[in-house]
Amino acid sequence: MEATYQKRSRVIFHVDCNSFFASCEIARDPSLKGKAVVVAGDPKERKGVVLAANYIAKQRFGIYTTMPLWEAKKRCPQLVVLKPDFHLYRKISEKVFQFLATFTPVLERASIDEGYLDITDCYSLGSPLDIAEQIQKELLQTLHIPVSIGIAPNKFLAKMASNMKKPLGITVLRKRDVPKVLWPLPVQEMHGIGDKTAKKLNSIGIFTIGELAKAEKVTLQNLLGITGVRLKEWANGIDPRPVDPESGEKWKSIGSSTTLPRNVTEERILLEVLRDLAQSVSNRMKQKGVVSSTVQIMIRYSNFQTITRSKTWENPFQEAEEIFQRAVYLLKRHWNGNPVRLLGITAVDVFDKKEAVKQLDLFHFEEEAKKESLWNTIERLQQKFGNSIIQRGYELFRDKSDDNGKSL
Repeated sequence: MEATYQKRSRVIFHVDCNSFFASCEIARDPSLKGKAVVVAGDPKERKGVVLAANYIAKQRFGIYTTMPLWEAKKRCPQLVVLKPDFHLYRKISEKVFQFLATFTPVLERASIDEGYLDITDCYSLGSPLDIAEQIQKELLQTLHIPVSIGIAPNKFLAKMASNMKKPLGITVLRKRDVPKVLWPLPVQEMHGIGDKTAKKLNSIGIFTIGELAKAEKVTLQNLLGITGVRLKEWANGIDPRPVDPESGEKWKSIGSSTTLPRNVTEERILLEVLRDLAQSVSNRMKQKGVVSSTVQIMIRYSNFQTITRSKTWENPFQEAEEIFQRAVYLLKRHWNGNPVRLLGITAVDVFDKKEAVKQLDLFHFEEEAKKESLWNTIERLQQKFGNSIIQRGYELFRDKSDDNGKSL
């Protein structure tokens, strides 16, 4: 058995809980088995969107995540609609990962409902297929959570494999299978490629994973930066990333702070500082794919007295403008008017964006879409011409202080 493992080099599992939120609800209430179930907004309301749907809702009625709830009900009048219970989902997620950790300590949480296991040294437990079948069977029997498992020599291929058969699938994807299995697929079906990236690739004539795999490295780097190089490697089945047990623990909070060039009592300047900090926090949250519901601000006065104040909001956030508005609320409530030496903003208890719930009614959906378009435009301008292309009042104030070599 040990020799079999060594021939395979690394052996990586990607374990993906199927329709996790809906599965948790069915596990809590077995009477829901056999029914079309979605997790969404208030069942008495027509507002909101579908956050999760079980496979009966998906396959029989064509209901999908982000579908307006009213449309889902129209497709299935008997649809069971449940409000999200994140306390339950996190509790069951913890039990899932505790069980997975009994097989190997080399376990990485990718999100609330998926993770990677490196079982390269687990040959004493049986073949990779034996281990996968045991994991799948025991999670279904003990926690009533169905999972799909991808088995591969690296994380990217394991992730792609787990998506190939749902629910309750086990799929082996070897590097030699890549040209036959992955290359014919559209690029938008590749892990790591969203709609925006797919459109960029389409614009230069790349429509399949195979075309991406064969594309010129320089062309991809010019189009997508270092991300383009990484995607080309993945398309060729190359992914050296290790399974990192600490990765899920590294980003509990994301913050940014700055010491002001002089002690400040003007609210206008403090607000501009907050806007700058909010942009920095937002950028890092997007890089990590996380959101938060809690903003904390830190105020250090000229006498070095320091206070921190925080508040949790109902809807998770990630955009700079949302972070800024929440920070302004806290500043106006807790700043005593004394001169400020330092300001900081922290997004506390960040979590994977997949967990986020924001019930958008039909009126606010259009409003949010417009905001996102504006923020994306600003980001594109800054990426192309530099952050200074859009100057804020605080930045001008800071530049003048630096130019003169002394505080204003």
